[in-house]
Amino acid sequence: MPTRKLGRTSEHRVAMLRGMVTLLLEKGSIETTLPRAKELSSVADKMITLGKKNTLAARREALAYITKEDVVKKLFDVIAPKYADRVGGYTQVYKLGPRRGDAAEMALIKLAD
Repeated sequence: MPTRKLGRTSEHRVAMLRGMVTLLLEKGSIETTLPRAKELSSVADKMITLGKKNTLAARREALAYITKEDVVKKLFDVIAPKYADRVGGYTQVYKLGPRRGDAAEMALIKLAD
């Protein structure tokens, strides 16, 4: 799925994105670097699209990617029905400016209202 390398090996990149998607769906918003946020946006949108299907196969596919079962339950019961009439664009990325330590461009990614 990912197209950006993000300075990681394939396994590390996939594991990082799985953790970030889980955290985003659990908390609703997270602060990270801009390239990570852009990549996370596409993966999170795909997970919400799975939630909108609301089939057993979609639930199992989401369970294979998201690391917490209660987050998958929240995705299918709370988050996906909220976006039932929306076609894509479930996340928003806001630029926050440079990080103090290394001047990396920071961003806030959150679920759209």
